[in-house]
Amino acid sequence: MLKMLLDPMGGIVMTNDGNCILREVDVSHPAAKSMIELSRAQDEEVGDGTTSVIILTGEILDTSILFLERNIHPTQIVQAYNKALQCALRTCKKIAVPVDLANREQMLSIVQSCIGTKFSSRWGAQMVDMALTAVLRVVTDVEDGTAGGKKEVDIKRYVKTEKVPGGELSDCAVLNGVMFNKDVTHQKMRRHIKNPRILLLDCPLEYKKGESQMNVEVSNEDDWDVLLRMEEEWIEKICAQIVACEPDIVITEKGISDLAQHYLVKANITAFRRMRKTDNNRIARACGATIVSRPDEIQPSDVGTGCGLFEVKKLGDDYFSFLTECKAPKACTILLRGGSKDVLNEIERNLGDAMQVIRNVVFDPFLLPGGGATEMAVSQELARAGPLEITGVQQWPFVSMGKALEVIPRTLAQNCGANVIRQMTVLRAKHRNLEGSSWGIDGDTGALVDMQELGIWEPYNVKVQTLKTSIEAACMILRIDDIVSGMKKS
Repeated sequence: MLKMLLDPMGGIVMTNDGNCILREVDVSHPAAKSMIELSRAQDEEVGDGTTSVIILTGEILDTSILFLERNIHPTQIVQAYNKALQCALRTCKKIAVPVDLANREQMLSIVQSCIGTKFSSRWGAQMVDMALTAVLRVVTDVEDGTAGGKKEVDIKRYVKTEKVPGGELSDCAVLNGVMFNKDVTHQKMRRHIKNPRILLLDCPLEYKKGESQMNVEVSNEDDWDVLLRMEEEWIEKICAQIVACEPDIVITEKGISDLAQHYLVKANITAFRRMRKTDNNRIARACGATIVSRPDEIQPSDVGTGCGLFEVKKLGDDYFSFLTECKAPKACTILLRGGSKDVLNEIERNLGDAMQVIRNVVFDPFLLPGGGATEMAVSQELARAGPLEITGVQQWPFVSMGKALEVIPRTLAQNCGANVIRQMTVLRAKHRNLEGSSWGIDGDTGALVDMQELGIWEPYNVKVQTLKTSIEAACMILRIDDIVSGMKKS
């Protein structure tokens, strides 16, 4: 279910994204603050599993109270938990399944399980397809000298989401290029160009003002005209340098003076000014241009020719410029249309989660079964390994870690109104041996299903990160024996 949050400024956020809810919640207890920090760290690292981290950490701490009451020292508990974490990671490695990145069907089913519980699941197939297209477009190989070759997937910098209220949700699309919220600087400039040559600058096309306060004393009236003419000649010179490389579109991050616009219009060049640095980087990646810092340093190779079509369109009340039909874009824009801003914000968050999931699979192409199956398999492995591997007082916390992991399948069963005790007992029986480790709970019906048949998979990266984050955070909180306030009571 969605939660409606009111922020201190009176704004409204509607979401069921764990990280988003915790980000808006105002808490004063230091331990609670560190728990919220967990969710943020998980979101930044792998983009998914934020709710699982909080639930799991809470459950581990809850089971730890029993040992503290029996006077088992926290360091003993922490050591047992760390051993349990190593055992859990070994089990995950054992049941992980490799994934073929080229198999689109398999990739789609992975993302489907990520956004199945989200608001945008009603348009699931379209959202999943958009997320997959966007991420695979920005994957680049990093040259680091190793045989395997690492991949760079920077979705924060190179995938931009443009939210335009109005239109249908079916109008959402991943552009084969980029768009930005700008109109041309002069109405006589062209608004539709096929195969444009694009030049990107990060310098101003206007006369440079003095850095600090500057006074010019003119004793002769002709000198004033000379000063103005020098400014005009300087602008004419830099415009001539730009025109010499024959671009169709000039985009700069700084301003363009009226005189520079006049020269550019005469040369039939379309110009944009005050472009954001991030947008400029995306345009450079999409059309193969290089951002130039000074007009006199322009090389023919700096001009981008990878774009197939430039056009300016009006969406809603604003004009947007589109650079589409790019040959091999390494950056893209996702255009979201929808009824209201709240709907668009939630869809953007869901899409972000979906893209993070694909990014994780690209980095580490292994999968683990979803629906609480992985947690149950690890839980059973810990129950088996505890008496064999651990001796003494640490055996209790080691085995209890397995009990704590059962909170994930148990919560799934509760959420869909199943008979929790019966389902959990049957699921434990299924997981008695690692062959049945892909059995979990169907989040819609509450029935026990083999996740391989249902096709619900989660990235190995996310699961491992969830286990590491929650267990290490619980250990850290267990090591705290007192809270000392540095503030004076008023």
